[in-house]
Amino acid sequence: MMPVERLLIEFLLTFLSRDELNAFLRSPQNTATLVGALIAVSGALLGAFLLLRGMALTSDAISHTVLLGIVVAFLLMVHGFRVEGDTSSPWLILGASLAGVGTVALTELLYRSGLVRQDAALGLAFPLLFAIAVILVSRFVDDAHLDEDAVLVGEIGLAWANTNSHCFQNCQSVTVTEDHPAAKMTRQCVNCRELGISPRDERAEFIEVCGNCGPYSPAQAWNAGLLDSEPALVFFPKSISVTLAMTLLTLAFVLLFYKELKLSTFDPALAKALGFRPGALNYALMALVSLVAVGAFDAVGSILVIAFFIIPPAAACLLTDRLALLLLLSPLIGAAGAVFGYDLARGLLFGFLPIADGIAFVNRLFGLDLVEEWDSSISASMVLMIFLFFLLAWVFSPRYGLISTALRRANSRRLFDDQVVLAHIHNHQFTAQAATELRVETLHLHFRWTQRKMGRVLARLRALNYIRIVSGGAILTERGEERVHRFRATMLEAHNMPASLA
Repeated sequence: MMPVERLLIEFLLTFLSRDELNAFLRSPQNTATLVGALIAVSGALLGAFLLLRGMALTSDAISHTVLLGIVVAFLLMVHGFRVEGDTSSPWLILGASLAGVGTVALTELLYRSGLVRQDAALGLAFPLLFAIAVILVSRFVDDAHLDEDAVLVGEIGLAWANTNSHCFQNCQSVTVTEDHPAAKMTRQCVNCRELGISPRDERAEFIEVCGNCGPYSPAQAWNAGLLDSEPALVFFPKSISVTLAMTLLTLAFVLLFYKELKLSTFDPALAKALGFRPGALNYALMALVSLVAVGAFDAVGSILVIAFFIIPPAAACLLTDRLALLLLLSPLIGAAGAVFGYDLARGLLFGFLPIADGIAFVNRLFGLDLVEEWDSSISASMVLMIFLFFLLAWVFSPRYGLISTALRRANSRRLFDDQVVLAHIHNHQFTAQAATELRVETLHLHFRWTQRKMGRVLARLRALNYIRIVSGGAILTERGEERVHRFRATMLEAHNMPASLA
C-alpha cells in the first residue's frame, strides 16, 4: 500500500504544495468526510445489488461474521508467524473476505438441506460465526488493540491520526547507538523483580542501558531532534488508502461485470442458461461486501456500516426504476450523508442550521429542560443524515413518495366518484325514473353519500362540462356521453369482453 500511496501523493503534489496537502490530510473533518464518502460509495454500489436481489440482511450478517476472519488472521499473524498485529493488514482483509464467503456458503448449505427457510438459515449461520469470533476476541486477544467495541463501533473522527509518513527531501534515517552523542544512558535494575525489592534497596544491582537507542525514520528522527534540517514529509491517513482501494475495486467490479450482474439479479435462470455462472458471481459479490465491511471497521464499525450498504440504494429505489440511474444516485446519496453527517455531529443540520437553537426553542415552547449542547458520534451522525435523505425521498419522491401516492389515491377516488355519478346519470336519463333518480337535491341518497360530498362531485362534473342541470335534474352533456362510452370501452378491453356488449 505504501508505494501506491506515494504515487498518489506525487500526483497530488503536482496540483498542491506539500504544506497544503498536509493541511488538508491532517484536518479531522476533511479526512473523516473523505473516508465516509468512500465507504458510502463502495457500500451503496454493492448494496444496490443486494437490495435488488432481496439479500439486504446478508450485509448485516457479513458485517458481523467478518470479525471471525479478522480474529483468526490476527491470531495467525501474532502467534503463528510472530509478526506485529495490524488491523489494516492485508492478511486481515483476506481473512475477512473468506469469512464473508463462508457465511454465504454455510447459509446456502443449510438452505439446500430443505429443512429450513433461507432467512432462517441466515439467522442460524451468522450468530454462530459471530459468537465464535467474540469468544476468540475476549479469550485470546484481550491484551491487543482489537476488541469488540473497536470493531463494532469504530471512530471515523480519529482516522486522520493513523498515518503513514512519506519523505520527499532530506530523507535521512538515524540509528542511535550507545556511543551516539544523542544517546540517553540510564540505569536499569537487573535483580529487582527477581528479589521483589525496590531500586533503592542496597541489594539492587544495576547496569547501564541506552534508553533511546534504535533506528529512527526521518519523521521520528526530526521529532526526536536528531536532524538539523527538517525532512519534507507528507502524512497520509491509512483509512483513506484502504477505503480508496475498496472503492476503486468495487467500481472496477461493477463496470466490468455490469451486464452479468444485471442479468443475474433480475433473471438468474436466464443468466445460468447463457453461461454467466450467477453462483460464482454471487460469491464474488459477497467477497467484495466482506472487503468493504472490514475496510470500514476502523472508521464506522461493523454495525453502522450496514446503513452505508442499505439506506442509500433504498432511497434511490424510491427515485428511479432504472438500474444505471440507481447506481448513480445511491453513491451520491451516501456521499452527501457523509459530508453533512460531519456537520451534524458538530451541531449543524445541513451545515448551517444550529441544532442547539432548535432544542432551545423546543425547551421554551413546551417548558422542557432538554440538554441544548449537541455532541454526537460522527459515524452515527453520518448514518442519521443518510436516513434523513431516505425520509425525504420516502415523502417527496415524485412517483413512490407518500405525498405523490396520497395524491394519486385521492385522484383515483375522485375519478371513481365522478365515473359512478356519470354512469348513474347515463343509466337513468330519459327514463320514467329520471325525475326521482336524477334530482339534484336527493341524488346523494342513492349513493348513501353526504349532501356535501355529492355537491363537490356535481360541481366538479359541471366545471368539466360533463353534466348540466336542467329543471333541478342532472343530465349528461355530449362530452359526458363520450366520457361514459370511453370508460366502458376501456373496461371491456381490460376484461377481454366483446365490443358488442358495450
